[in-house]
Amino acid sequence: MAYLNGDERKELAVKTTRRSKPVVKWILISVSALFIFFMLILPLISVIVNSLKEGFDFYFKSISTEYVRAALLVTLLATVITVIVNTFFGIMASWLLTKFSFKGKQFLATLIDIPFSISPVIAGLAYIMTFGRSGWAKPVVDFINSTFGTDIKIVFAIPGVVLATIFVTFPFISRELIPVLNAEGTDEEEAASLMGANGWTIFKRVTFPHMKWALIYGIILCTARALGEFGAVNALSKTRGETFTLPLEIDALYLAGSADSITASFAVSSILVIIAVIVLILRNIFEHKSKAM
Repeated sequence: MAYLNGDERKELAVKTTRRSKPVVKWILISVSALFIFFMLILPLISVIVNSLKEGFDFYFKSISTEYVRAALLVTLLATVITVIVNTFFGIMASWLLTKFSFKGKQFLATLIDIPFSISPVIAGLAYIMTFGRSGWAKPVVDFINSTFGTDIKIVFAIPGVVLATIFVTFPFISRELIPVLNAEGTDEEEAASLMGANGWTIFKRVTFPHMKWALIYGIILCTARALGEFGAVNALSKTRGETFTLPLEIDALYLAGSADSITASFAVSSILVIIAVIVLILRNIFEHKSKAM
């Protein structure tokens, strides 16, 4: 090596790197494949296998009970409302943070990330302390009920489940849109404005086409997170068959302790596994489409 000139040393270094690349590549592939298999694929396979341990008749009986149907309905209701609310919020927040300058902009962006940094259980407890029996908003709710003759309930009711789900999922859509809109810049919107286009036309014809695939991707991520939420919902839900979501129903079945109830919990879990696989397929499809655009 000491007798090689500069060019020869560089050539030798390049050859050594090329020889080492296949080895490093296969080591990384092997480690990644093993990690994914043992940490993700094997546990999911075990859920499917255990759900069918008592046969298909028991499986279909387990996933069609009154409690499971009610939990599935609550889960879907909370997910649909959550996705609608977070889609509206995500579009407005991302548009505001990327297209306008104002004081407190960075502070607002930081607030959006709060659900990423705190436990969902804390979010549930925060709503209890807000709308619960000793919460500061409870007199407001009671006043509305007494004035309009309504029976609005937040804590331990469907609205509480929806609010908790919205809280833990609202950053997902905005955080998918913000990088896309930042990369787009404001030149096209400014040009459209100079040509006389109004705000809605600019958004519909210029901004939205750039963000639509990121929006769909964010909606898919938000849906997946909403379907599987447990901690925040668990703090605000107490009635099985009324306010339980599928994750809570699975937990109740497993904690029942009998062999049949544990197998039934795996059967109900398989519903979420199937939904997760569908969501994963959709995510990959839209991710591929977004990259192809």
